[in-house]
Amino acid sequence: MVLPKTSPRRRSPPPDFYQISRQQQIKSLLIFGIILLFYFISFTLVGITILACFGLFQSMLISFSSSALVKLFLTSSALAVIVASFHFLEARRFGAAYIRHRLEAQPPDPKDLYHKRLINTLEEMSIAAGLPYVKPYVIPSSAINSLALVKTNKPPAIIVSEGLLADFTRDELQAVLAHELAHLINGDSFTLTLVCSLANIFERLREMSEPERTSQLPLSQRLPQQAETRGGHPLLFLAFTLTSLIMALLSTLISREKELQADAQAVAICRSPRALARAIYKAHVKNSLIGDFNPTYSALFIVPPYSGQEGEGFFARLFRTHPPLIKRIHQLCAMVPMSIADLLAEIQTIADQREKARQEIHSPEEKDSSRDMPLLLSPPEEAAEKIWLARSPQKKWAGPFTLEELLQQPFFSPKLWIKNLQEGVEAFAEEFPHVRARWRLKGQKKPGPKITQPRCPRCQIPLRESFYEGLPLLICPKCQGKLIDSAYVNRILVRKEISFSPYIQEKAKKYRDIFMANPFRSRKLIQNTAPITCPNCGQRMLPRPFTYYYVIPVDKCLFCHKIWFDTDELEIIQYLIESRLQNK
Repeated sequence: MVLPKTSPRRRSPPPDFYQISRQQQIKSLLIFGIILLFYFISFTLVGITILACFGLFQSMLISFSSSALVKLFLTSSALAVIVASFHFLEARRFGAAYIRHRLEAQPPDPKDLYHKRLINTLEEMSIAAGLPYVKPYVIPSSAINSLALVKTNKPPAIIVSEGLLADFTRDELQAVLAHELAHLINGDSFTLTLVCSLANIFERLREMSEPERTSQLPLSQRLPQQAETRGGHPLLFLAFTLTSLIMALLSTLISREKELQADAQAVAICRSPRALARAIYKAHVKNSLIGDFNPTYSALFIVPPYSGQEGEGFFARLFRTHPPLIKRIHQLCAMVPMSIADLLAEIQTIADQREKARQEIHSPEEKDSSRDMPLLLSPPEEAAEKIWLARSPQKKWAGPFTLEELLQQPFFSPKLWIKNLQEGVEAFAEEFPHVRARWRLKGQKKPGPKITQPRCPRCQIPLRESFYEGLPLLICPKCQGKLIDSAYVNRILVRKEISFSPYIQEKAKKYRDIFMANPFRSRKLIQNTAPITCPNCGQRMLPRPFTYYYVIPVDKCLFCHKIWFDTDELEIIQYLIESRLQNK
């Protein structure tokens, strides 16, 4: 018997983000109905509270008459519809932006190698997940956490912390991004962003209505007239607290089991359950708290911000936004398969390997004949090469010049006969593509690279471009002084690409004894230090303590926001901060 041929099934493409957003409209209407009910209950409680406060209930019969109840319910319903509609529309339009602003998330810096890795990895994982453009953001925090946000009719956003970028390997970063993309594919982020945005106003109203005692004395020492409160009525506080708890519970119910689904779907995207298991465990055991924020946002994160500090009571379990850590890890380990003990051993092995891979940096003050110059973490870019000769009007070769110097010669023209020493080619200037392109830009009065280079304020020699902990900076080849943008400093202090020679460690301990143990000595040194000129803008830099805790004096420019670190100062501050964290 010959079976009839059947046409192969065509695999339908995965739904894109905009299709998923349209599918969430029913959920949005359901949430709007819940919000409407919340507001109706809240306004009803507030109405009863106001009537009670003003003593308008003359008797039980009058107060609970059908006409009074109908008026109260109609008023509460009208107010609930108006306020809920405004609140719902505002949350959909501005909720994600408000949360992102509160977390201080910023777009990644393309000049930062760590941020560049985030941009490239997210683009790679988005293609694998079948999603369109997803915007990356970075939270300037040393904590380890991530989340996804969705704004109506706008591209979704995935936000990670600086600590995550610094601590995670590439496959762990891929796994985290795959987890957040899974939330976007499932529509969880759309719903959670909306719920958390709606919860903002409840939390703020609760804080405004919280009673504040006018006296700071203990109850036993307070006079009867001192026991008054201000800042709101306790019943209002109770009503808004109740609604805040209900909103928190709603986000909890939405989020808890969705995390397990997102973990499983993330493995299908990144193909590495062990990397996701490592990432979740590391984020759980390390600092995952992101600043001062509404606890309702906890459901948005890959691990709860108070991870490791949850209680075990009934209410703690009721409002827990994520499944237990052991449950998530066990599910992922079963996919490998591997035991949890093997996972922990793998995490420790990777940590040891990264520690050994740290590149030791030395001070230029170290007397070691085997080193002609201090170690740079990446080779500096060479200055513009002088490879051009030009035939002058006297029919003689002039030069050699850099390209910019060649273009500035008074006798230069596109018909000038020039020679490229590197290639050994002679021709008219217009026949060299890069000379022709640069000449056109010059004719359009577009700025080219500056000839004058920033100079070291101590050695007065040109600074060279380099990278330090993945960030661009200017460094002095002689004294190893560094000019860094002030916005980069906190990122540098989070990262651990380098280690420090014994000489720098001993020098750091001396600085700690000299300055941190005696801040007045640092103040006196600052007062007696002559100011230097900023290599970037030419303005005078002011000697100031690095921070109020690390009072080591550094030179700060208040005009272009650059910081000049003299020899070993940045390394000393890094070592002191790392030592303090290790001793905790």
